[in-house]
Amino acid sequence: MKLYYSPGACSLSPHIVLREAGLNFDLEKVDLTTKKTASGGDYTEKNPKGYVPALLLDDGQLLTEGPAIVQYLADRVPEKQLAPAAGSMERYRLMEWLNYISTELHKGFSPLFHPKAPEEWKLIAVETLGRRIALVAQQLGSSSYLMGEKFTVADAYLFTVLGWARYVKLDLSPWPVLADYLKRIAARPAVKAAMLAEGLLKE
Repeated sequence: MKLYYSPGACSLSPHIVLREAGLNFDLEKVDLTTKKTASGGDYTEKNPKGYVPALLLDDGQLLTEGPAIVQYLADRVPEKQLAPAAGSMERYRLMEWLNYISTELHKGFSPLFHPKAPEEWKLIAVETLGRRIALVAQQLGSSSYLMGEKFTVADAYLFTVLGWARYVKLDLSPWPVLADYLKRIAARPAVKAAMLAEGLLKE
């Protein structure tokens, strides 16, 4: 397998999951501005969507969209319990969280990264994100991870998205539980390894 990624982007989530799963994989960095891969190829020829992540499977198929990729990876190694069993109510709860992170948090950060976004738009985005994040903090107030006391692929995604707060100066201090959560996830060996490989941490 090969994961196409950009450092610190949402592709960090499946990168973490690949390492948590102990699967063999290659990495290829993508310049999202030029759409060129590290090997010099045109990324849009591989993935017409033009964004990351994308996972090239051993049979030549390309799987895109982070929530789909992380569930695929979790199902490859059910013994790691990175996702509840398919068909269980717990699995639907996982999908519920993945969708919430994707639509309410991930996309909510978009205006804050957009250089041409009006300041009024950004203020609205911050206010909306605050309400969405408060719900996550409430969930984490009673458990170590989103799904309870066990790390799942949803935590890899949430860690990645909440990590963007420092780049856009979004203050997470109103929710101290999130600081503890982020430290807990960051301390995991697979997370450290993924961040080192992407140049997000120094040795």
